[in-house]
Amino acid sequence: MRLYTAGQVTKLVGVWMLFIAQDWLVLDLTDNSATALGLVTALQFTPVLLLTLYGGKLADRFDKQRLLILCNVVFAVLASGLGVLVATDVVVLWHVYAFAAGAGVISAIETPTRQAFWSELVEQELLPNALSLGSATFNVARLVGPALAGVLIAVIGTGAVILVTGVMAALAVLLQLRIRPAELHRDPPGKVAARDARVIDGLKYVWGRPDLILVMVLVLVLGMMAFNFQLTLAVLAKTVFHTGAEAFGLLTSALAAGALCGALVAALRRSRPSVYAVLGAAIMFATFETVLGFAPTFWMAIALAVPTGFFMIYFAQAANQRIQLGVDPQFRGRVMALHVLVFFGTTPVGSPLIGWIAEEYGARTSIWLGGLVSLACTLLVALVQLRRAHATVLVHLRPRPHLHVTEPGDDGSPAVDLRMPRLPATARS
Repeated sequence: MRLYTAGQVTKLVGVWMLFIAQDWLVLDLTDNSATALGLVTALQFTPVLLLTLYGGKLADRFDKQRLLILCNVVFAVLASGLGVLVATDVVVLWHVYAFAAGAGVISAIETPTRQAFWSELVEQELLPNALSLGSATFNVARLVGPALAGVLIAVIGTGAVILVTGVMAALAVLLQLRIRPAELHRDPPGKVAARDARVIDGLKYVWGRPDLILVMVLVLVLGMMAFNFQLTLAVLAKTVFHTGAEAFGLLTSALAAGALCGALVAALRRSRPSVYAVLGAAIMFATFETVLGFAPTFWMAIALAVPTGFFMIYFAQAANQRIQLGVDPQFRGRVMALHVLVFFGTTPVGSPLIGWIAEEYGARTSIWLGGLVSLACTLLVALVQLRRAHATVLVHLRPRPHLHVTEPGDDGSPAVDLRMPRLPATARS
């Protein structure tokens, strides 16, 4: 666990540094075009839309540890190649497009594998804590990475920063190689027919689980409309508040600071969260994002970014835990792949749309409108859940009488006895 967590922190700090450097590079190459930035983001996440379900199949079928190592090796090579192009001043926009697409392919395989691998690091009763640790790890990286990137871009330049991220990915590989497979908590051989794992079976499994579908609907809409801070904060910092890379990193770090607190609070959870915990977190997140879009000053935006980040990750973690802790182990890789797909796979649609809104109507509008749409959707889903829960209560508390046929009556017709069945103990209470 320690080796894997250290490797994840190292790799993910580098990933967030790379995101900041890549976004700043695109803005420099395109004279601050939000549309171009949205296109890069879309290219980065389109492979997630196309390949994530297959990545989940690979996670269920093959050794997760080896898959993660392979993905990190390829990522290190891609990042180093882009860094060389930038450092030698020969980079053009299509190079960034190609890198974003390549990184997206790696992410489509690595993300569901990484999500499912947590279940092999600890025993089942510690899985909620392990998932929260994974979320905290992600957000420590999200806190440190942007701030570090903002400083390093100003000191050593964008190309050098990208090269550093390649080295950090290579260090993560070295740490992962030290994990001993014998210490992992894996299912006994033959318990799961891994080589027979099919994508369609995972989809059928989710289709038969309304509790999973409800969460994934929320994740889909909020992932498309609300989780675009990589794009919106960059445009907000540069075009509205007219700040440099350092201030952009500070704004992103404020969001990540709140997210880290949200992850630590989520780590206190010891069991599968209820659907109302997920809905409540989604409502708060969408509300704060809407208010953030109207922030009048840079420092007010930083202050609002903290609670926005808190509820952003609290929602994401509650949704993740509700899914992970409610699935059968043999389907975990494919179900988590679908979760990743609806979370990140909608970005190719959401990012160009949000980028176009930012360019046509301003960065503020792209933020508050995304929050408002997310809030409306969450309230609608909450209404559906409340009606569904109310109907379930009525069914349990007011069951229909069942027909019991007794001996025929004197007239030869059957006598019908209308007797209420006994209520189960849970309904009577």
